[in-house]
Amino acid sequence: MKITVTRIALVATLAGILYVPLSGAVQLNQSWRNADQSSAGFAPSPAVSQEAVVQVYVARVVRWRGIFAVHPWVSIKPKGADAYTVYQVLGWRARRNQLVVVANEDVPDRHWFGNKPDLLVDLRGAAAEAVIDPVLKAIESYPFADSYSQWPGPNSNTFIAHIGRQVPGLRLNLPATAIGKDYLGKTSFVAKAPSGTGYQLSLFGLFGVLLAWEEGLEINVLTFNLGFNPFKLHAKFPFIGSAGITLPEEK
Repeated sequence: MKITVTRIALVATLAGILYVPLSGAVQLNQSWRNADQSSAGFAPSPAVSQEAVVQVYVARVVRWRGIFAVHPWVSIKPKGADAYTVYQVLGWRARRNQLVVVANEDVPDRHWFGNKPDLLVDLRGAAAEAVIDPVLKAIESYPFADSYSQWPGPNSNTFIAHIGRQVPGLRLNLPATAIGKDYLGKTSFVAKAPSGTGYQLSLFGLFGVLLAWEEGLEINVLTFNLGFNPFKLHAKFPFIGSAGITLPEEK
C-alpha cells in the first residue's frame, strides 16, 4: 500500500494526541475545583535560601486543552525576600475588561490544576539578580496587556515569549506546545527568537520559521511547531513538546 505524506502526518498526529493523556502529562477528567495545586519541589524555600531566584515554568493547561498547549509563568524572589511573586497572563480577566497580566505572591512551582510543571529556566544568586530588573521592565512593556486570544494569540505564551525576547539572559527555549509564543501582533512579522539567540519570521503567529542557537530550526504551521537543534540534540513536536538529551554544560 502506498504511503503518502498525508497519511504519515495523520498517523503522527493521532499518535501525539494519544501519547499525552497516556503518558500522564495531563489529567483529562480533572476538575479545577479540587485539583492539586501543591509545590512540585523545584523552588528553594525562602525560609531556607536567602539568594535571589528567577524561574520560568510551563504546565499543561486544564483538561482536554492540555493535549495541545501549556500555560507558562515566571517566578521571582529577590535576595532576602520572604516570598515569591508569580507573574502570568490569565485569559478570563479579558472577559471582565481587566488587564490580563497579574502578579501575586504564590507558590512558585505549584501544579497547574493537577498538572505537574516543567522547569525551563532556573537562575539563582548573582545570575538571578542580573535579570530581575530587566524581567520586570519586560513585563511592564508587554504590548497586549489588555487583550487575549487562546489561538493564535496573544495569550500567556505570547507574554512569556515577549519576556524572553527582551531578556536574552534567560535563554528561554519554549516547547512546541507553547501555542502563542510566535504571535508578534498584526503589524510585526520579524522579531528575535524567545531565547534571544536568533530571529524568527512569523505571519500572525500562524505560519513562520525560526532559526536560533538555543531553539535550532523551527517551522510553524497553524501554531503547530516542529523543530530540531542538531547542536544541542533537542527536538520539538506538536502535542509532545520537547525531547532530547541534556548535555553536561546545560545542567
